[in-house]
Formats: sequence, C-alpha cells, structure tokens
Amino acid sequence: MTSPHPPEQDSSPVWTPAPADLDTANIEDFRRWLTERHDLRLADYHALHAWSVDHLEQFWSCLWEYFDVRAAQRGDQVLADATMPGARWFPGTRLNYVDQILRHQMLPGTALIAESEPGGPEVSSLSWPELRRQVAAVAHTFRGLGIQKGDRVVGYLPDVPQAVVSFLAAASIGAVWSVCGQEYSADAALARFEQLEPTVLVAADGYHYAGRPHSRLDAVEQLRKNLPTLRATVLVPRLGRDIQPTSGVIGWSKASAGEYPLAPVAVDFDHPLWVLFSSGTTGKPKGIVHGHGGVLLEHLKQIALHCNLRAGDTYLGYTSPSWMMWNYQVAALLVGAKIVCYDGSPGHPNPDYLWGLAARHHATVLQTSPSYLQACETAGVRPAAEHDLSSLRSLRVTGSVLSPSSARWAARELGPRVAISSASGGTDVVSGFVGSVPTLPFMAGELTAPCLGVALESWDPRGQSVRDQVGELVVTKPMPSMPLAFWDDPDGSRLRGTYFDAFPGVWRHGDWITITERGSVIMHGRSDATLNRNGVRMGSADIYQVVERLPEVAESLVVGVEQPDGGYWMPLFVVLTEGIDMSPELARQITTAIREGASPRHVPDEVIAVPGIPHTLTGKKLEVPIKRILQGASPDTVLDSQSVDDPGLLGDYVHIAKARAASA
Repeated sequence: MTSPHPPEQDSSPVWTPAPADLDTANIEDFRRWLTERHDLRLADYHALHAWSVDHLEQFWSCLWEYFDVRAAQRGDQVLADATMPGARWFPGTRLNYVDQILRHQMLPGTALIAESEPGGPEVSSLSWPELRRQVAAVAHTFRGLGIQKGDRVVGYLPDVPQAVVSFLAAASIGAVWSVCGQEYSADAALARFEQLEPTVLVAADGYHYAGRPHSRLDAVEQLRKNLPTLRATVLVPRLGRDIQPTSGVIGWSKASAGEYPLAPVAVDFDHPLWVLFSSGTTGKPKGIVHGHGGVLLEHLKQIALHCNLRAGDTYLGYTSPSWMMWNYQVAALLVGAKIVCYDGSPGHPNPDYLWGLAARHHATVLQTSPSYLQACETAGVRPAAEHDLSSLRSLRVTGSVLSPSSARWAARELGPRVAISSASGGTDVVSGFVGSVPTLPFMAGELTAPCLGVALESWDPRGQSVRDQVGELVVTKPMPSMPLAFWDDPDGSRLRGTYFDAFPGVWRHGDWITITERGSVIMHGRSDATLNRNGVRMGSADIYQVVERLPEVAESLVVGVEQPDGGYWMPLFVVLTEGIDMSPELARQITTAIREGASPRHVPDEVIAVPGIPHTLTGKKLEVPIKRILQGASPDTVLDSQSVDDPGLLGDYVHIAKARAASA
C-alpha cells in the first residue's frame, strides 16, 4: 500500500535571515565554538545537524560543555545504552534542573511577569532574587508537610507565576510535578491526578477568560475530596475574593512567605522531573514521565539554539499549563530570559490583544497558534501598524500546521526583521523534532529542518528511508527527553506499544511527513487518521490548508470512514463563517479549491456544514474519535468527554452517523 499522495506545495521563502541575523544567532556561535574548542569544521547548519546525529554522544557532551551545565557529579559516560526504549543517558550523573535557573538569581531586572485580561488582577512581576526567595519559601512549606524526593505535587492552575514557583519548589526537593490548567473540569483533572496519588495540591480559586471570571472553588473541593493521599492544598487567590482558611488549606501568601536557604537536592540524571499527560481522547490519559537531566539538556538546546533566546530577552507564549508549551515557556528561564504568564483569552477584549501584550512587554519571542493568526487575518488586524513591535525578533507558531497563507500574512504584516517559524514535536518528548533554524530561510508550507540531535527520517511501509515522498515520521536514535516510562506501566508494554511496535527499536511518532531534498519537512497529518482512498493514502493537513484559506470557511475536519460493505466514505465537515449558509454553489467552490490546491484524490465525497469542530483541550482536532463515531461507535467508548473542548458538539456527529445508517 502506498503512502499518502502529497499535493503540490507552494514552497517559497516567507522569511530569510539577514547577514546580521547570521552573525548574531546563538546557533552560529555554537558552531564557531565547536571549531575553536574541538576543531570541528562544520560548514553550515546541515553539516552541524549531520554531525549531531552521526556523533550523538559527542554532540550532547559538547552541548553540556557549551552551556556549562551545573552538576553535583558528572559520570564518565554519555550514552551507556542506545537501545530504544530504555536508552541510558549520563549514568552516574547527579544534578537538579532548578540549579540551571538559580544560576541567574542575581541578574538585574525581571524574571516573571503576570498578566491578565482587563478586569483581572493587576499586572505584577517577580525579580530574579524574588523568584529565588519564593521558590525557597514554597519548598520550605512542602518540606514542612513531609514532602520528600519522589512524592508527587500537582497543580490545578491557570498560566500564572505561582504555577512556575510551585513547579520549581517541587523539583528542587526531588518531588515530581504535574499540572492541569483550569479549563479542565474537575473530573478531567481527577482522571490524571488520581493516577499519581499526590501529596500536595496547589490550586487557584479560578481564572479569567473572555471577559468573565470563572470560579473553580467547587472543582478544587471535588479534587480534595477525591484525592485521599493529599496532606494539604495550597490555594492561590485570583478572583479578588477573601479566602477563609480551613482545615488542610494553606493560603499562597503564607506558603510563599519568609526567607529560607535554597539548595536543590542532587538527583540522578533520569530522576522524574514531571508527568505530562496525553490528551485522553482515545482512553485513559497516559502519564508521560520525563527526567531532570534529559529535559534540561533538550530545553537548553531548543530555547537557546533553535529559539535563539538569551539572557534579558522576553518570551511571551499563549499557552495553558495543560499543554507542553507551558513547560517550554518555563525553559526560557534556563538561559536567563524573562517570561510573561498570561491568564486570559488572546482575543479579548479585542482580536489583537495578544499583539498588544507583546508590545507592552517588549517581547522578543511571541509564540502562538495558527488559529489565532487566521483569526487576526480574518478580523483585519494589523499587528505592526497598530502596535510597537520593535523588540520582536521571532514569531513561533505551534500546535498545528501553519498554512502558507497564514505564514505569508504574518510575514507581510511583521516585515523581514521578524523571523517566522513553525515547529512540530509533542508532549511525548516535551520538545520538537523539527522546527526553526535562525540561520536558514523559512519556506511557506514547510518546517525548516530537523532539530539538532534528532535523527529524524521518513520511512515507507518497508522501513526504508525516503526523500521527496510521504512516509512515517520516525526517530532512529534516542533523544535525552524521550519518556523514561509511562506512569503505572511497570513492564513497559504500553510505552512499547505506543511508539515501538511498528518498527522495533525505532520511534514511530504517528505523523505523515515528506523530507525534501533541501532537508526541510512537510507535515501531512496524523498517520492514524490517514485518508486511504482506493489504496492511495493522503494527509488531512493538505486539505485543511486549502479549505481554511477560503473566507467562507472558519474551520474544517475531514475523515475517511471504512464502511461495513467494504466501501469508503470521505466526508468534509465545515464550520462556515458568520452569515454564510451552505449551498450547492459553495460546496462546488470548496471541492474545486481542493482539486486545484491539493489534488483530485483529495476531493471529499460530501461537504457537510456543522455547528462546530470538537478538539482536545489543547486544540487538536478529534479526527480519530469522530471517524469511530461515524462508524457507529458510542462517544463514551471512543473518548473521554472531559478531554473535549465542547462535548456537546459530539451529538451532531452521532446524529449524522445514525441518519446515514438509516438511509443505507
């Protein structure tokens, strides 16, 4: 069976680095350092990347040296066992992730900024010394509750500085952190936290979104009642109300008060740092365990070399603590950059509100989503014309594929001085496989290159590496931030089944990609949601890029449904923009656009207007669950409704499935 058929790509540069960008890029400094210190003559990024995967141990050892990583003890080996799963990195090494942040504690200026929507708490900030003091105080509070190395501390919080402080405090004593944003219901948070048997819960009384305060006190109480291992709850006030102390509840002001020493405990390189959870759309959420050392090295590489951040810069990312981009945001502290924590909607009270935040705080890097850029374009937002973005060096777009039209819109609006980039990775490795390179052009419809140290390939079904044709995204050599384990998976069977069953010993991520002859990467969508018409496989992302450029379409979802009689039905669901109704003429316009912009093979069997497209709580379309519902499965058997942004939308697809079955 063939791989997906790739449509024609319009791959033209939307951003090209200027000579000054090349001279000052951190990744270029690293390349020069390798020449001076290790006599490595690497002509360009592609040569640097090839060396980084061909000489994996030397690369990670050099990276350690370049960043002067602090460790209580450095072992003799870098990679004792390269077998996947189970690769053993830096055995005998003892360190703590928090030490790399504390080395910046005497920097002048701000470490964290707290922002909220109008009507929320006032803007506030933490200096580097105050960040250290609060981390020390909260760690002291945790120790006073008997928290020890290996215990679990969980957070139910919006994107606020208290989440960062609590994480660093827990990590500093060797406790394991996990967090859910408060957009998760109590049941959804409980489905994750109850697996961990946590000892402390840090929770806010609520959050702000779209002009409204959302109280979460009832949800917090539900969590407290259903997590019997809790010794205490630390409550963070966000809604401006007095919190009355009760048994087992400590106010944040008390938990973070006082002056205490802070000496992070040295732990093994692979000691668990945090547990991130899968979306839970295909069953019980999987707890993904990452280690101190692996995350530290991977995030130093990503933040400094690929994101091009340095001390004194400002990172503003629109994210939720439920999403790995929150962990990535925290990593900016590793290089001495400041971060902006924002509790609210990116588009309230105006569509350009996020751009205003970037201007107000002189953001160097702004991270957002393709859907936000598309909304800004539709609303006629003029970011650089309406805001002072003179400090902005980079716009990073994550979460889903950035369409060529949105990339060009951003480039037009921001001008050649601002680097546009997009990346792809996952919660699984809490990092990126492929993404931005500050010294290479960014092409419309493509991701620039595989990241350093990532042995990324595209494989056909026989396990052969291919170029300029679609294949499975695989990683053939280990990365330090690959999962240590899944939580409560003692024999490792779930971990192996998730990533290593298709190609034993090789990480299969579940994405269709094309690696071009230039070394760039084109994403085609999830391979487990592949469209397979008459033996020709296609990626859903190729259809979305065409359809969602149409002004009449706000969003779309396409699935391929195998029928009991052996037939194949490929409907396209569209959410139309306000004031637009479905008509035969509009359906023809959509299918013509797909035929011309992708290929005739990509044209759906039907175009169906729906009220909405359901997503995970981190914004990913529910392709596989919707496909299974259309095959007749009940929603509660294919996904956890608590992991869906709008569970009420599922009923529309159930109705479509029943109507189609009745007419068969």
